[in-house]
Amino acid sequence: MLFDSRLLTEVSNVKNDINNFGRTAGKIWRALDKYGPLNEDDLAKKIRLNKNDFYAGIGWLARENKISKKGRTYELSETNLTEKIGCDAGKIWKTLSTNRDINVTSIAKISQLKTKDAYNALGWLAREDKIRINSTSKETKYDLK
Repeated sequence: MLFDSRLLTEVSNVKNDINNFGRTAGKIWRALDKYGPLNEDDLAKKIRLNKNDFYAGIGWLARENKISKKGRTYELSETNLTEKIGCDAGKIWKTLSTNRDINVTSIAKISQLKTKDAYNALGWLAREDKIRINSTSKETKYDLK
């Protein structure tokens, strides 16, 4: 049986992208576990992530019921983010069910969300294993599994 190396590379990249969301969530969790509650800016600085990855990690942790937010401060506890991020995840799921393989800018626009809220919801959906991430050197696109 012959395997197409391009297909294997694509599958590997998709899996790595989903795993990156999980690793990001792990970095956030470890920082909050070590330092206690932190405001958004201090937390992002401690873990040295770009804002988009940061928000995706927050969404992942919210889906795991491990993070809450009070004002701009995050802490490890039962989540209070389900209503917002869960609702936004539903909007994105609907968007992806009718618009295949699109970037986050388009997702946010169609779903009428801010980009950061779209990343929160994508992190949530990634944790649920409901999305596929297709990354190239030029851009990242999202689709339902």
